[in-house]
Amino acid sequence: MESPALGIDIGGSGIKAGFVNTTTGEMIGERIKIDTPIPSTPDAVAQAVKELIEGLNFKGDKIGCGFPAVIQDGVSLTASNIDKGWINTNVEELLHRYTGHKYYVINDADAAGLAERMYGRIKNEKGTVLMLTLGTGIGSALFYDGVLIPNTEFGHLLYRDSIAEHWVSNRARKDRGLEYDTWAAELAAFLDYTILLLAPRMIVLGGGVSFRFDQFSRHFDHLRVPVVNAMMYNDAGIIGAAVAAYPELLEAYT
Repeated sequence: MESPALGIDIGGSGIKAGFVNTTTGEMIGERIKIDTPIPSTPDAVAQAVKELIEGLNFKGDKIGCGFPAVIQDGVSLTASNIDKGWINTNVEELLHRYTGHKYYVINDADAAGLAERMYGRIKNEKGTVLMLTLGTGIGSALFYDGVLIPNTEFGHLLYRDSIAEHWVSNRARKDRGLEYDTWAAELAAFLDYTILLLAPRMIVLGGGVSFRFDQFSRHFDHLRVPVVNAMMYNDAGIIGAAVAAYPELLEAYT
């Protein structure tokens, strides 16, 4: 196996990358972040990724990448918070044309979930475990006995008069001018709804708000399953993307 591995996390506002020790799950050196191009068309983003990789002086031949969309066989079937031109684009082939590397592309929330599955809260957990990433939207990663069930979109569940991420994502909290306590109480109601649907053993909350988890976690105490914060914080997407480039790692831990 190449060491270190390179993971890239493509988002609607930023593209993050970094080297990862796939044995420990630790970042090696500082992560790099650049702004996602506006408009975030396929060619513009691919060119940005090319320049980012050139700046890293990466010598390996394969790269893992998290992408904000439903991904099947390397193809983006949706475009969440990114240019709609990505729909039906083969992300793996496009990035390969720009940089020459072999890419393993998965949904960005699934990538964050893999980081927790391999090195964090979900390691060795049996049964159903749900991870939600709370940011611009709500991403989700669902596991059963440690096996990822890819491309879930629980942030798009019909909720109130819209969808869940329009009410209880971190962006929704900011847009609605809510303090963390008020927002967390509403989030708890949504988590109770997901518990009714899935009966998970545990719920893991990731994204930037995971740093503040202790400030509002008491709002989840009444729920019948434990709610915990992600251990990998904002690096989870990079770490999980790097792992995705090495399927044999996942098999070894299954």
